[in-house]
Amino acid sequence: MENRNNVSKFVLLGLTQNPEVQKTLFASLRSPMYFFLAFLSFIDAIYSTIIVPKMTLDMLHAKATISFQACMVQLFLEHLFGGTEIVLLIFMAYDRYVAICKPLYYLFIMRWRVCVLLLVASCIGGFMHSLVQLLFIVSLPFCGPNVIDHFFCDMYPLLKLSCTDTYVIGISVVANGGVMCTITFLLLLISYGIILHSLETQNLESRQKALSTCISHITVVVFFFVPCIFMYVRPVCTFPIDKFLSVFYTAITPMLNPLIYTLRNTEMKNAMRKLWNRKVISHIFALVGTISSRA
Repeated sequence: MENRNNVSKFVLLGLTQNPEVQKTLFASLRSPMYFFLAFLSFIDAIYSTIIVPKMTLDMLHAKATISFQACMVQLFLEHLFGGTEIVLLIFMAYDRYVAICKPLYYLFIMRWRVCVLLLVASCIGGFMHSLVQLLFIVSLPFCGPNVIDHFFCDMYPLLKLSCTDTYVIGISVVANGGVMCTITFLLLLISYGIILHSLETQNLESRQKALSTCISHITVVVFFFVPCIFMYVRPVCTFPIDKFLSVFYTAITPMLNPLIYTLRNTEMKNAMRKLWNRKVISHIFALVGTISSRA
């Protein structure tokens, strides 16, 4: 028999077919905060893909290798998305400040054009940071040994293998990475402190909603910045705990970020609760209808 395929496209039913629920979900998830959150999830997914798949495959081989070119690409992409996330977290803190402290001007200040510009600015910031880190490394001579005591190509393990004095470059790496992370981390904590202090003038419902969102942001900031600060705010040296911390901020933290925002955010929980209730009710009515028709 001749094989025929008459299907040219497929229809996706989506999360729900109820128009009211669709509007509710769309209205809940179209705010600037979720615009930034979606991009943060995208960054985390790509960031993990750069390192985790190769790390997993290397576990199956007795001797894992990586070419010099691939090592440089991995280094560049790692710091590209890591730097982009740092700048993005700053803009997300600003978004929360405007939403909580200046709610009447929120839609005007955080209009879509501004959100897109902030997103582009975060990518440019990450690119500049990564480019500087890459230029530090490619200018160094590597004449042996060539064994990296790590599971991916990072700054300090590579500086340790260079056959030249890396003291000045090490200081530059600390300034470009560690000091920047530390200053950003402190500024973010101060900004969220200001936001939390401003909640005293708001009613209980608004306070609980804003507090839940801010706690999720602070949790992500701590999980991301604390390991990075420990890794880069020090002289050029390596410690056994570096591998554990690297697994934490390259694999575990990117996986937890969307969950933290989802579980701690009131709007997201309400939207999912409404969707779940609609699903349960529709299944109950369908079951009752089936039983009635059989009777």
